[in-house]
Amino acid sequence: MTISRRSLAAALGTLAAPRLAAAQEAWPARPVRLIVPFIPGSAPDINARQLAEAIGRGIGQTIVIENRPGAAGNIGFTYVAKQAPPDGYTLMWGTGSLAVNPALYARIEYDTLRDFTPITLAFGMSNVVIVKADSPIRDVAGLIAKLKEDPKTPFASGGFGSAAHLTVALFLSRTATEAEHIPFRGAPDIVNAVRGGTVVFGMPQLQVALPLIRAGQLRALAVTSKDRAPQLPDVPALSETIPGFDYFSWMGLLGPAGLPDAIVQRLNAAAQAAIADPGFRQRVTADGTTIIGLGPQQFRDFLPGDLQRGRDIVRVSGARIE
Repeated sequence: MTISRRSLAAALGTLAAPRLAAAQEAWPARPVRLIVPFIPGSAPDINARQLAEAIGRGIGQTIVIENRPGAAGNIGFTYVAKQAPPDGYTLMWGTGSLAVNPALYARIEYDTLRDFTPITLAFGMSNVVIVKADSPIRDVAGLIAKLKEDPKTPFASGGFGSAAHLTVALFLSRTATEAEHIPFRGAPDIVNAVRGGTVVFGMPQLQVALPLIRAGQLRALAVTSKDRAPQLPDVPALSETIPGFDYFSWMGLLGPAGLPDAIVQRLNAAAQAAIADPGFRQRVTADGTTIIGLGPQQFRDFLPGDLQRGRDIVRVSGARIE
């Protein structure tokens, strides 16, 4: 019997099709990129690396951190929204900036609800009000008095629109005070500027400032969450001086829109396994991080309300970036 080349090719193609489909489904077949829209050493970067290492073990593949900082996360957020294919090989570390930036910036190039796939809302983080260790300012009341006396008192932030900027803007609005904004690239720069005396105060994420607070190189006046931080039980919450004050950031794993549910579920399962591990929890919370651990649907349900909260904070703070 003679078999034509065309028939042979068709037969081989039929046999190869299942193998090809299996190969396409074998995710992850190579390292996965995690876009972190903040500088190395910042609180989001530190937490992203902690969870990425654990998830990588869970899925059997390396997760490579790629920092794309700038514009309070907008550069990295826009990259994932507009350029990342939904194939599971490019993920994003999101923060509360995804809820605040749409109200804070006159123009952004992504839609928080439509352009991303929520996977795991992993962690939360308070900011902390810091001054130099030998500063004459001893408490929040002293800081308010200083600002009323000198509206040009400089403070450091991690850039226009960053959590550290917005927290101070909200504080100034609630206390009817003014201060001079000195923007830097991220939270590590804030603690260095305060410690070195370049500025008088700042409100970086607790995680970044905590080692220097414990070392006696910075003085913590208050945390910005509604309640005191377990890591600094003797440091008051701002709400004890300014009733109702509450600024608390979140961090979590997302993908581009259209990420297949099988990949979402596998990533979330690996993240939840890490979060449930007592040793991992102890390491992560020791530096000021709070474990949250919402899954994909809970994360998705959380975002609309947080966008409204972001609008409210921006409105009250009076901050706006054109």
